[in-house]
Amino acid sequence: MKFGKFFAGKSVKNKKVMKKEENKLNEEELKNTQETIEENAPEVEENADAEQSEDQQESANDELEAVKKQLAETKDSYLRLMAEYDNFKKRTLKEKSDLLKYGGESIIKNLLPVIDDFERALAHMPEEDSPLKEGIELIYKKFGAFLDQNNVKEIPTKDADFNTDFHEAATLFPAADESQKNKVIDCIQKGYTYNDKVIRFAKVVVAQ
Repeated sequence: MKFGKFFAGKSVKNKKVMKKEENKLNEEELKNTQETIEENAPEVEENADAEQSEDQQESANDELEAVKKQLAETKDSYLRLMAEYDNFKKRTLKEKSDLLKYGGESIIKNLLPVIDDFERALAHMPEEDSPLKEGIELIYKKFGAFLDQNNVKEIPTKDADFNTDFHEAATLFPAADESQKNKVIDCIQKGYTYNDKVIRFAKVVVAQ
């Protein structure tokens, strides 16, 4: 009976010791785990920071590319706008220059038939001098002076080579010899240039 109590007491004591040892082991294991966590914490944080940094870098790169693209588009739009403005400026200057240079073209063209009438009248005037003939010649000379002052020139036709830039072939006539081919042999209506621009083609007879 005494032995039973002894062993029972011994068993209880052993259980307490084992429990204590188990608690001690648990505490040590917990401590080791905590130390491991504490040791690995900087690395974990560093990895997390690295991942976050990579995400931020990637986001920053995307934003940078978007800004670069927008800048390129803006630059291209600006260059196109400047080119269009430059073309508009040149076109406007040319239009103003042409307006100043050829502004009187319609007036000059309307006066040409009057010059033609004076020339026809003079061609049918009698040879002897008369006050009427002198008056017509005076007005005709004044018209000629007005045309010269406004840079209106008569297109040459006498013995000239036929040139479609200045002449209009009203009639083709057989050439008497080879030297007359493609030559102007008569002028039906005079042609004129205004500031080197043809405002009326000369109507001519061409040897063919």
